[in-house]
Amino acid sequence: MGTIYYGGSATPIHIDDRALAHLKIVIATKLRRSESFTLTWVHPEGEPRGRSTVWLHPSIPLRFVFDEPEAPELNHDWIRELANSANSSGGISLVAEHVLSTDSGPTDSAPQAVEVSDS
Repeated sequence: MGTIYYGGSATPIHIDDRALAHLKIVIATKLRRSESFTLTWVHPEGEPRGRSTVWLHPSIPLRFVFDEPEAPELNHDWIRELANSANSSGGISLVAEHVLSTDSGPTDSAPQAVEVSDS
């Protein structure tokens, strides 16, 4: 489980390392262009129901911490999906990765929430 430390918040945001690696690419690209946007995720099981959203701005300190020492192989389709949502008026909506099956196409027919925790 990776972590995002954002601004002076005492509450880190915990995100699966694989999802965080993909988010990092999209977030860094947007911030490098001096673009502000939101990031929204559904609360994982074991936490109060609901979702959270943070406003990401280039002037606010941001740090990504990964539990795994090796970076995962990136899924460019997932990065594109996250980037498309980042460019929308609703900002990035963290959705599950669509894994391609070798014989029948995508295994997920609809995006699902990715486990994320802000505690």
